[in-house]
This record gives sequence, C-alpha cells and structure tokens, in this order.
Amino acid sequence: MTQISQAQARTIIDTAFAKGDALGLKPLSVVVLDAGGHVLAFSRADGAAPGRFAIAHGKAYGAVMLGMAGTAQMKRAEDQAYFMAAVNGVFGGQVVPVPGGVLARHDGAVIGAVGVTGDTSDNDAICAVAGLEAAGLSAEI
Repeated sequence: MTQISQAQARTIIDTAFAKGDALGLKPLSVVVLDAGGHVLAFSRADGAAPGRFAIAHGKAYGAVMLGMAGTAQMKRAEDQAYFMAAVNGVFGGQVVPVPGGVLARHDGAVIGAVGVTGDTSDNDAICAVAGLEAAGLSAEI
C-alpha cells in the first residue's frame, strides 16, 4: 500500500466523528491528506465552525510536509520558535504545529496525514488515531 484509499479516508473520518461523539467532544472537522499534502477527503460535523477546515488542514499539512506529527511540531516550536516560524513562512502560513495533526504510516512509510480540530488538541489527536487504526493504518501523534 502506497496511498490512502477513498474507502480508508471515509473510515478515518467516520470513526473520528464516532470517537468524538462517544467522548462527548465538541463538533469536529476532519481532513485526510495524501503523502503530497493533497486533500483526499474532508468533513465538518453539524455545528462545527466553518473556519475549521483551515485548522484541520494546517495540522495535517504540517505533519505530512515535515514528516513530523503535531506533538513533535509543538515541541519543536517551543524549543526553536524561529525555526517553526521560518517553516511556516516557507509553507505560506499553512502549518498549525499542535496535536491533532497525525501522520499515517504503512510499513513505516508516511502515506499521508489526518488533521482533526474542534475540541482540545489532545482530544483531536485521540480521534485521529482512532480513525487511522480503524482504517488499518499506523498513527504517529
């Protein structure tokens, strides 16, 4: 497997929403990107703010483009703020370096990323991991 299929993308989104509902989280928005940072699928739950696409995309985009999940990006931003500011400049301000941007791996290779937003960043990451695991993929938070 070298890419996330449309069926897997739907499973990721549906499972992330179900996990959020089960945990009683705020309405989520979920995006699935391929290994090149292109959108494969996106969905916004009823009641989620319309601007959430950009946040979900930024979480996933930073993860896939840097090969570094959101948790690691946040640590890097805390330790080397100038580096992450420069990276965000290189990528046109599209990087949101916080948990909830989760790398999708298969046999160790990055094949995409999931971005979830709507609740706390840590809860967003929990939902992304649930979606990736349901789709048979490994998650790196």
